[in-house]
Amino acid sequence: MQTEFNDTPYRLVLIDRLSQVSPEQWDALLPAHAGPFLRHAFLSALEETECVGAKTGWQITHLIAKDQQDRLVGAIPLYLKQHSYGEFVFDWAWAEAYHQLGKSYYPKVLSAIPFTPVQGARILVKEGEHAKVIQELLITGLKSIALENDLSSVHILFPSGNEIQLLVDHDFMLRDSVQFHWQNQAYKSFEQFLEALNKKRRKNIRHERAQVQQELVEFQHIPGEQSTPEDWKFFYDCYAQTYLEHHSSPYLNPEFFLKLSKAMPNHLHLIIASQGGNPIASSLLVVDKAESKAYGRYWGALKYIPCLHFETAYYQALEYCISEGIQTFEGGAQGEHKMARGFMPQTLQSAHWLANPQFSQAVKHFLTRERAGMAAYVDELAEHSPLKSNTVLA
Repeated sequence: MQTEFNDTPYRLVLIDRLSQVSPEQWDALLPAHAGPFLRHAFLSALEETECVGAKTGWQITHLIAKDQQDRLVGAIPLYLKQHSYGEFVFDWAWAEAYHQLGKSYYPKVLSAIPFTPVQGARILVKEGEHAKVIQELLITGLKSIALENDLSSVHILFPSGNEIQLLVDHDFMLRDSVQFHWQNQAYKSFEQFLEALNKKRRKNIRHERAQVQQELVEFQHIPGEQSTPEDWKFFYDCYAQTYLEHHSSPYLNPEFFLKLSKAMPNHLHLIIASQGGNPIASSLLVVDKAESKAYGRYWGALKYIPCLHFETAYYQALEYCISEGIQTFEGGAQGEHKMARGFMPQTLQSAHWLANPQFSQAVKHFLTRERAGMAAYVDELAEHSPLKSNTVLA
């Protein structure tokens, strides 16, 4: 696709690999505090290690905007999806209903960070007087891709809050989902955090940590800059074990983590658990100190110890956040069990545009009902808050 707009000095182009754009050009489009996942280094690492690409069902189709001097002025990270795996917003029922109409739901157009359910900008433009125009062109281009290629739909997962209204104005429908995030109330220690919880939750966490301590498990925190290929090999073994236990295959390969450790070491933090000097479990944090956020991405264990998951993936991560003064810890998608460990529900939205008017209307009615149910669900969760009633979240 290469589309000219006669009344603007811009054109839209589809590219099939991010290497067609320099890191400097791409990263210059990112808003302040965009986080690590939108950076050229992260997205290109997925491509160069073939974690995404046509063979994976994630066909690379980034949409970019250029000016008359051939300079990059806007972009949307974009994929043609042959399935709905690795998205964390589940539309399998939509696909089945669409097939019952005798139509093909896949491929669909998707803007998202692959395998990464985090909120952030999706419609990337350089700041300036023409930013709004370029945003409008990019969204119009998205819908044109679907219509011109007889594709079912366009999906934008977890866009930033300031993009929501723009998408609604372009007839995208919003869908709510719930994640669980931990907020740092300027805690000086893990013990002080525990004191903010009600008695039942505080007692439960202490019991879980004691079970791990009784097994003489020790923990090592390794900043990305100090990590070694051996550290990453062990981490990958743990990561792959988690998928094996769930009778699935890992989305990511060892080469991806090694490449990321070289390209973005300052954003990575490994936690490795050992027993008797032998490593037995590991978890990975992706850290954005500029935004004061940490993201719990993956975990795994080669040996079962009761409560080792909670200690390695949550409690050690929270101790790290407290010691580093990090405000928010996002523990990944879903998981009501996180509430018992001090996490609170957060509603995030995704945006969806369906080409077929009748099907779009049916989904719109479904989303209205689902949103009401989701709001009731979040209200019910809030009634079971692990925090003391006098705790005020920042």
